[in-house]
Amino acid sequence: MRAKIVAGNWKMNKRLEEAEALVFGICQSLKDATIDDAYQLIICPPALYLNTVQDVISEEDRSQIFVGAQNCHEKDAGAFTGEIAAPMLTDLGISHVIIGHSERRSYYGETDELLKAKVENALRNDLSVIFCCGEQLSVREENGHFDLVEKQVRTALFHLSPEQLSNVIIAYEPVWAIGTGVVASPEQAEEMHAHIRQLLTTQFDATLAANTTILYGGSCKPANAEAIFSKPNVDGGLIGGASLKADAFVELYKILREVA
Repeated sequence: MRAKIVAGNWKMNKRLEEAEALVFGICQSLKDATIDDAYQLIICPPALYLNTVQDVISEEDRSQIFVGAQNCHEKDAGAFTGEIAAPMLTDLGISHVIIGHSERRSYYGETDELLKAKVENALRNDLSVIFCCGEQLSVREENGHFDLVEKQVRTALFHLSPEQLSNVIIAYEPVWAIGTGVVASPEQAEEMHAHIRQLLTTQFDATLAANTTILYGGSCKPANAEAIFSKPNVDGGLIGGASLKADAFVELYKILREVA
């Protein structure tokens, strides 16, 4: 059975005290939620705060709250000023890393081939990968969104072994719905998630595809989450803005558990 997940990408937000307060608030808001290993929260703060966030999370809460990084380099070490290596994250006890977020693709020119190398290196260093894929508005308007997402997934993931793929979470982000206030309809989200799962079925097998978690990432918040999370191929969300508020983030987690 695939995991149901709400992952929070803080991006470049929060000062140190705010980060501590946010994580503490998330933990407090979860006190009345029954622990269930099938449902997970992943918090991805700025790299400087990875240790801080881990320290705030109690041993009890660590069974359902995981800490992830927002990015890592494709090499284990080297003269790459300002970069973070996957082994460094592993040394900190970090469990997950986001690879291929649309902002990394568009602002920093990360290509499908580069992301393939990053995925390989993260998995080699025992990190679970949250691999992002998705189309820009111009691509969708030209009806090229299925082909583009297939190319992104095929290049980065299809060379992996089934065992490696079992440590990959896929996040579909319609780029036109990130930070814009526009949200893909539940039907649009389900259509793409089903398409991705079918790609995995064709390349690997139906069982592996059925066990792969696919998240929706695009202006998801408590007001629209129930309609999106209730779709059969949507397994939760990669959350941006709503992850910066403890109540909203935990509410998304509770909604996921109610509708799944």
